[in-house]
Amino acid sequence: MTAAESIALHTDRYELTMLDAALRDGTAQRRCVFELFGRRLPGGRRFGVVAGTGRLLALLRNFRFGDDELRFLRDERIVDAATLRYLEGYRFAGSMRGYREGELYFPGSPILTVEGTFAEAVILETLALSVLNHDSAVATAAARMSIAAGDRPLAEMGSRRAGERSAVAAARAAFIAGFGATSNLEAGRYWGIPTMGTAAHAWTLLHDSEESAFRAQIATLGTGTTLLVDTYDIRRGVETAIRVAGTELGGVRIDSGDLPTVAAQVRAQLDELGATGTRITVTSDLDEYAIAALAASPVDSYGVGTSVVTGSGTPTAGMVYKLTARQSGDGAWIAVAKASTDKASKGGRKAAFRTLDRGTATSELIAISDGFEEVESAARHPDARALHVPLVVDGEIDTAFEGPAGVLAARDHHALVREELPVRALALSRSDPAIPTVYVEA
Repeated sequence: MTAAESIALHTDRYELTMLDAALRDGTAQRRCVFELFGRRLPGGRRFGVVAGTGRLLALLRNFRFGDDELRFLRDERIVDAATLRYLEGYRFAGSMRGYREGELYFPGSPILTVEGTFAEAVILETLALSVLNHDSAVATAAARMSIAAGDRPLAEMGSRRAGERSAVAAARAAFIAGFGATSNLEAGRYWGIPTMGTAAHAWTLLHDSEESAFRAQIATLGTGTTLLVDTYDIRRGVETAIRVAGTELGGVRIDSGDLPTVAAQVRAQLDELGATGTRITVTSDLDEYAIAALAASPVDSYGVGTSVVTGSGTPTAGMVYKLTARQSGDGAWIAVAKASTDKASKGGRKAAFRTLDRGTATSELIAISDGFEEVESAARHPDARALHVPLVVDGEIDTAFEGPAGVLAARDHHALVREELPVRALALSRSDPAIPTVYVEA
């Protein structure tokens, strides 16, 4: 296995030094329960969207320490020879259960529960957090934009504002949360997301005139294409576009100016020219607030870049990964929790439910078990929807959550559960979570 194939070193050093010490003192094989959750919703958001689960499960397959990884750890003297031998054969043989991808979450929601030995579970912290924190932040921002857009389509086009790998992950997360297409071809190839894109301002500037640029584009892509009309003068660009393509032109794109005003002017001009079916797409640094401000404007679709791939000002979901239960030396289970000021956690194994009143969410119900033999059953909460599903059982990954099929399933699930949100959750202003988190003893 080469370094390029393995993602085992996408890991913080302290996870391996803890493993090294645990193997030395005999605690490495203690059974443990780790939990990934967010203490709060960052940015005053009213709900969060879980994304990245399918990516995490696929990456888990490649969490292997090959010769290159082991050589690095040995040469840097990060761990001892016994730990290197353990890592050489590392395979996660534990279990994971958690919220389905596309699910909503709230403060304290046990989004992912990892059960296994301390040795096999502790070294997954960084991988789990890096995937779910990034993807969930993007998906949450994308969901807010989708709500603001209503029935108007959204396209993700932010690859140039993110790292090359993050861009692909962001396109996937945005699609799950309501966007309909991406400009990123790798996201289209790998995840099966519809792709879109025609021409940038460079295309117009390449040609001797705007008209020649439009004619060349139409000759290649047909009259159903979208022409970018704001390279020079928008009014003249619209006139040229219809003169060249005719009234059957598919669309025009506006990437600058006071968008509500410009969109109204362009719509009026198109109608005057007889191009009543030509659509208007707007881009230009949109976020959920700008999209909401365009609700009454004659806009047909939106293209969003920087804001969506950076979480619209909240680039991380702020999730943490904490040990919540472990076996003692005699095999008895013990709930453990961090008690630090403003960073306290709740110990124990948990089951999660969403209580509903005539289809509308009313609370996030977290049942905490004192015993650890089994998680509380949904039968005890008949008016609630169980949120946990098995993801990995004794090392076997459920493939239903992976690949393009997993992405489509997550997108469908998100659309379904978003209908459960109370009306107050749809507002964009900063506020408390839309529903409270309630803890009960199982």
